[in-house]
Amino acid sequence: MSGEQGRGPYFDRLPVGERLPIGDVVNDDLFPLEGEILVKPLDAPRIPEPHRHGEAGREPCWNCEHPDTGTIWANEHWIVRANPDEPHGLPAVAVLLPRAHHDLLDLPADLALELGPMIQRVARAISSLPEVGRVHVNRWGDGSEHFHVWFLARPLGMWQMRGAMLAVWDDLLPKVPAAEWRANVARIAAALAAEDGRLGR
Repeated sequence: MSGEQGRGPYFDRLPVGERLPIGDVVNDDLFPLEGEILVKPLDAPRIPEPHRHGEAGREPCWNCEHPDTGTIWANEHWIVRANPDEPHGLPAVAVLLPRAHHDLLDLPADLALELGPMIQRVARAISSLPEVGRVHVNRWGDGSEHFHVWFLARPLGMWQMRGAMLAVWDDLLPKVPAAEWRANVARIAAALAAEDGRLGR
């Protein structure tokens, strides 16, 4: 960003307060909605940006205060969460995060080296579910400073759900029945533990 925050050519071009045209996104076969859809009017930039959970001097870090909530596997450096009591619309949704409070930009080198193999490990565990076609990996980071990576399981054969709209589909689909969800989470936990013989947590 150039000069003063919220100033510069990019921000000058933004049609703040206006409703943008929907564009070609509605014609994309990945777009999950149809009918008359309006884009919300564009809000002005919020600078400074709102604080995230866990930022110094602000709200405490929820992840640090609740390290065991929804945790299905952990070692000395990493936690995997896939809360057995909170079904989603997709066959599986999980989160990987470091035990220690770091953001992506200050992740220590040793944890950064472990991150790639950990992403693979979680994706393999979720892929062990027979109804999973592919595992999508996402990092957004606007809600919490504590670094976390999301894993979304695209259902096998559901080609319409491929791509960036999978998170939207998760909200649209009916929730997986509780018993089935718990069985999926247990299978993921077992697959994570099986890689190194650990029982997790």
